[in-house]
Amino acid sequence: MAETRTAARGAALTGNGLADPTGQSRWRPLRLLQAAMDADIARVYAEAGIDGLKPSYVMELLRLHTRGPMTITELAESVQLTHSAVSQKVAAMRRAGLVRTTAGSDGRSKTVRLTARAARMAGRLAAEWRATEAALAEVEAEIPYPLSQAVADIEAALRRKSFHDRIAEKLASDPAWS
Repeated sequence: MAETRTAARGAALTGNGLADPTGQSRWRPLRLLQAAMDADIARVYAEAGIDGLKPSYVMELLRLHTRGPMTITELAESVQLTHSAVSQKVAAMRRAGLVRTTAGSDGRSKTVRLTARAARMAGRLAAEWRATEAALAEVEAEIPYPLSQAVADIEAALRRKSFHDRIAEKLASDPAWS
């Protein structure tokens, strides 16, 4: 629906008169930027003839290459993701022929190993990782306030007062939340 007028707090009113708060987002540009950069990395893989590889798999594949087989729990802890997220990613990497899983020693866990194909790619993946980090450093050198510094500054601000507490405080004064 067409936006027709602006409501309080910057939310655009739609043709049906409802305020759409999603018309304004501080996070969307960052998500779109990361998606565009990931698409460029995926294009590098495609140009190199590497099929079935997504940029989001590379950290886990490199961890498995350098540290050896791990349970899903160990892998999740090593990349600082939830067990659920890594479990889903491992399933996708298994379908892509990059990892295989076997029952863990306790029968409840799964051990994740690289396939021979993924092991052969590991050197190229490490090279891409280094090139990507160097390209990011180059971009950060071109801008007045590097993203890595912005992240560190945001983390420091959130240590002073959590994001949860900030949101809860705003909701406490919003009658629509009550």
